[in-house]
Amino acid sequence: MPEPAWRREHEDPDYRFTLANERTFLAWIRTALALLAGAVAIDQLTPGLASAPVRAALAVVLALGGAGLGATAYRRWVRVERAIREGGRLPYTRIMLVLTVCVVVAAAVFTVLIIGSVR
Repeated sequence: MPEPAWRREHEDPDYRFTLANERTFLAWIRTALALLAGAVAIDQLTPGLASAPVRAALAVVLALGGAGLGATAYRRWVRVERAIREGGRLPYTRIMLVLTVCVVVAAAVFTVLIIGSVR
C-alpha cells in the first residue's frame, strides 16, 4: 500500500506527536477488538444469560460497534495526523461521548440480564 500523498505535503512533525497519535489509534483498535470478543462471548458462552434472540441481538450490536469503532479509529488517526503535519487545531470528535453512552447502556443492560439470570 503506497504512502498517502498528504503525508508528503508538509514537514514531518516531532515524532513523539506522531507516535502518541498512533498509540491512541491502537487503543481504539483494542477497544474495537474487545467489543468483538464480547460479541462472540455473549453468543457462544452465555446460554443462560438470556434467550437466544436477545443474546444474538446483543452480540450483533457489540460486533457492529466494534466494526464502527475500528473504522472511526482510522479516520480519526488520519484527521489528527494531518492536523499535526499542517500545524492546525486537532479535530473534535463526538465518538468519545457516543462510546461513553454506549458503555453505560451496555453495562445497564448486562446488569439487568445478569441479575435476571440469577433468579
